[in-house]
Amino acid sequence: MDLKRINDHVSVSGQIQPEDVATLKDLGFVAIVNNRPDGESPDQPEGAAIEAAAKAAGLAYHAIPLGREGVNPELVANTKAVLEGSNGPVFCYCRSGTRSTTLWALSQAGEAPAEEIISQAAEAGYDMSHLAGYLGRT
Repeated sequence: MDLKRINDHVSVSGQIQPEDVATLKDLGFVAIVNNRPDGESPDQPEGAAIEAAAKAAGLAYHAIPLGREGVNPELVANTKAVLEGSNGPVFCYCRSGTRSTTLWALSQAGEAPAEEIISQAAEAGYDMSHLAGYLGRT
């Protein structure tokens, strides 16, 4: 698990396994957000397996899959609601962390300056500069 910290509230990574959930709990996360649709890869665990492990560990689990249809306002709103509704650090994952970072960035539009959002993502290794026009909107 290659965990990348966006800020004090959000970290992202690529695909995790059910056995990684205990480590996430030990690291202090209170919620897991799955941004990867089931069935993208034959070696990918199903979201239900991650959800079961999260619930067994006492963590909240949210499925907000971002697939081929792309980003839509509902995905962004759901991401924002999870982040605002969590009382502690949130861990988001997809195949590489890019989709999770994209949804986080878009959910922060109007909440923080575009430059700050882009900078936080860049420090974690994700280039969100292509979203600058969207991030500047409120």
